[in-house]
Amino acid sequence: MSKENENISIETEVETKTPETEEVESTEETVDELSQMKALVAEWEDKYLRTHADFENSKRLLAKDKVAAVSYANESFANDILAVVDSFDSALATIEATNSEESSEVLEKIKEGLDLTHAQLTKVLEKNGIKSVNCEGEFNPDVHQAIMQVESEEVEAGNIVQVLQKGYTIKERLLRPAMVSTAK
Repeated sequence: MSKENENISIETEVETKTPETEEVESTEETVDELSQMKALVAEWEDKYLRTHADFENSKRLLAKDKVAAVSYANESFANDILAVVDSFDSALATIEATNSEESSEVLEKIKEGLDLTHAQLTKVLEKNGIKSVNCEGEFNPDVHQAIMQVESEEVEAGNIVQVLQKGYTIKERLLRPAMVSTAK
C-alpha cells in the first residue's frame, strides 16, 4: 500500500469518529450511570426509612411495656393481700349473722374495730388502683366465674344470685374474677 492510501484510510477512520458521536456515547453512559446511582440511592433511602420506622415502632412498644410493667408491678402483692380482705369479709358477715340476743357490747366493739380496719384496707387498695368487681345484675364472663347454678324465683335466669368470693381489678386489668352462683 502506498502512503497516500494509508493516509486516506486513516482520515476516513478519523472522520467516522467525530466528536459529536463521542459526546453522545459518553452522555448515554453518564445518563446510564446516573440512573443506576439514583436507583441505588432510592433503594438505600427505602431501607433507611423502613429501618427507622421499625426502630420507632419498637421504641414505642418498649415504652408501652415499661408503663404496663410499672403499673402492674404490685400485682402479686395485691393478689396475696386479697386473702386478708376475704377473711375480713367473712368475719364481718359472721358478726352480722349473729342473733341480736347474742349480741353484746364486746361483740359490737369487735365489729366496730373490724369495720374500721376493713375500711382502711379498702382505702389502701383503691389508692393503688385495686377495686372490687361489680356483682349485681347480669352475669359477665369477663369478670365473673360461675361456680354453680341455682333455681331462683326472685332472680331472672342468667343473673347473679349470690357472690361466693369477690372479684378484683387492678387499674383496667382483671386481678381475680368474682366467683358467683347464677340463676337457672
